[in-house]
Amino acid sequence: MLTLKDIYRKSHDGGLLTFEEACMLYDKAPLAELAEEADLLRRSVVADPDVVTWQIDRNVNTTNVCTSGCLFCNFHCKPHQTDRHFITTIEQYCAKIERMIELGGDQLLLQGGMHPKLGIEFYEELFRELKSRYPNIRLHALGAPEVAHIAKISGLTTQKTLERLVSAGLDSLPGAGAEILVPRVRKIISPAKPSVEQWVEVMHEAHLMNLPTSATMMYGHIETAHERVEHLIRIRDLQAAVPAGNYGFIAFIPWIFCSTGTQLESRGVVSHFSALEYIRIIATARLVLNNIRNIQASWLTVGKKTAQTALHSGANDFGSIMIEENVVSSAGADNHFDAEGIQQAIREAGFTPRLRDQLYRYR
Repeated sequence: MLTLKDIYRKSHDGGLLTFEEACMLYDKAPLAELAEEADLLRRSVVADPDVVTWQIDRNVNTTNVCTSGCLFCNFHCKPHQTDRHFITTIEQYCAKIERMIELGGDQLLLQGGMHPKLGIEFYEELFRELKSRYPNIRLHALGAPEVAHIAKISGLTTQKTLERLVSAGLDSLPGAGAEILVPRVRKIISPAKPSVEQWVEVMHEAHLMNLPTSATMMYGHIETAHERVEHLIRIRDLQAAVPAGNYGFIAFIPWIFCSTGTQLESRGVVSHFSALEYIRIIATARLVLNNIRNIQASWLTVGKKTAQTALHSGANDFGSIMIEENVVSSAGADNHFDAEGIQQAIREAGFTPRLRDQLYRYR
């Protein structure tokens, strides 16, 4: 009969856990034991076990117009809401980028919505203009649903869309728009967003191109515990299909759904944060995603103390100071760090902070 120790050993040895094995970890493993095993695995796979990495970047929204209608998002507006919608101008980008550079940042996280009129030419022109003015910044931009949307309205395949975006200056692709990669969940919370299969297809194509990507999970709404596990398995299997030597997913970042003011809240779905549940997710993710090196603690949504505990439960990265963030904050996330604060939090947890870039290289 399979035991938890058998599952731990399989993960440590690089074996890919089955869905049933991963569910057994999530359901049955004592939390302290699970966290300890995850921490042991972290120590064996990261370059320096005593280091926790962090980053300085800026999140800028290209537009808030979106046809997706996600029930968890307060930030978007419909195309007809002309009193609310915006498209960020080059002058606004420049002001934001120059402030980011003053603070030591080197990466722009560009995200927006599925705007019905912004096709491939818009993003090519934007990326080229930003790179011509600021050649040393990295563009960590869009997300699989946005790529699929741009491809659709531009009459292109997603592969051709990615190729043109990379040629224009795209450096890496965020894991945005994953939420929970289970069709049942997606049909309820993101009915008009590109499907789970489309998210997977775009990420797989990015991996074949050797375009670095990240993977995310937004939990704590209508999904079941086993659907969270299904999400992890799907991410893990995508990573297992990455050609040898290619980047694939460079990190996994889970965060909790924030419900304040959302349509989901109006339907009775309210966030109920549990630090213990978050640690279980982090630890399980480390053991299931044993082919992804970096696991990030989401201090923005879980707070300092829980994020620090996550560093002893499988996580090895503390994320960014996030000079600007609008989407999660608009739904109730209100934690904040500056550069000194994030480093102090890492030291308090017993680690040495090291500033990194998007590829997890020390700066």
